[in-house]
Amino acid sequence: MEKLYNDIDQELLIKRKNERKEDFRGSYYRDTTAIIHSSPFRRLKHKTQVFFAPSNDHICTRMEHVLHVSSIASTICRPLGLDTELAWAIGMGHDLGHTPFGHVGEIIMDKICKQKGLGNFEHEVNSLRVVDRLSEKGKGLNLTYAVRDGIVSHCGEHFVQRIKPSFEIKDLDGIKTRIGLIPTTFEATVVRFSDSIAYLGRDFEDASRLGILTKPLPDCVKRDLGSTNGEIINTLVTDIIENSSQSEGIGFSDKVYKAVEVMKDYNYNYIYKSDILKGYNTYFNRLLNLIYSYLEGLFDDSSDPKEACEAEKNMLAAGFYAHYAEMKDVYKKMGEGKNRLIFDYVAGMSDNFALDCANEILKPEHLNDKIELSLRGKWFDA
Repeated sequence: MEKLYNDIDQELLIKRKNERKEDFRGSYYRDTTAIIHSSPFRRLKHKTQVFFAPSNDHICTRMEHVLHVSSIASTICRPLGLDTELAWAIGMGHDLGHTPFGHVGEIIMDKICKQKGLGNFEHEVNSLRVVDRLSEKGKGLNLTYAVRDGIVSHCGEHFVQRIKPSFEIKDLDGIKTRIGLIPTTFEATVVRFSDSIAYLGRDFEDASRLGILTKPLPDCVKRDLGSTNGEIINTLVTDIIENSSQSEGIGFSDKVYKAVEVMKDYNYNYIYKSDILKGYNTYFNRLLNLIYSYLEGLFDDSSDPKEACEAEKNMLAAGFYAHYAEMKDVYKKMGEGKNRLIFDYVAGMSDNFALDCANEILKPEHLNDKIELSLRGKWFDA
């Protein structure tokens, strides 16, 4: 089996924005530990992958997804002679900038982003923004170039048969869109394919578990890929390992890729366009716009929302002001205003936190408590 290598100076790949002396962990494993200990990573456990199902322990969450991607990418890299630690770090960090409520949430936040004059929103670009500019109170995680490049270039929703890395150093700070991005390294390219592999069969498995599928899996998919998530992953991983090369890059065989395209279309038509997901779109749209509008209204004519936040006497307002006070100078330094700060705050929420926030807005518990404490709070008037 052919061993692959990155045709680029390794020193460029391990370079950090802020130079630091490396320790016994090595550059990429150190990146993984930084990601694991970050707040955005912790929130992944309560973020939707595809199906909003907080009470079902067996439906894939965003945190489970990134673990699948890291595991699959490392498995592919090992026999190809690539750096498994680099692949693992990219996989763990690739979705740190994802919104609550999965891709439904991403579409909604993209609309809000454009309405507020903040440009377009893509979770790949936002993931790089999170690790570079927002984490650790604005200091960022100071990751290596190779990991940062892999995060912004992962774009697993864009299916192609084969990709050869560019082996070129990009200006990552200047990237505004994922469109046209080619990963610099083989490892980042593997993660990009692993993202697709991780959700292709798992989304089918989750949809089957929830009983929402109205059509059986096409025969060519069952024949050439498999009928279960485990079989599909095994087929795709094995096929990529056997069909990747230094000259041609990372990719699938013709037969397997044809089946992948059929399954992608099947998932799109019978899972992503299902009534259950379309129904959630309306609900989550209302929810996220409510939270954004509420936070925006706390500023009124004031440049500092402290008084308004204190007057609200709820968890959302108090927590938001603490975040605002902590980050306002960071945004000022970036040349960004309150709209971007509010947007990032909402976009970074977990599903559970967003639901709690809506509850705080709509149910004034501090007023209810006062009524309960009054002498006639529970008086029954016939």
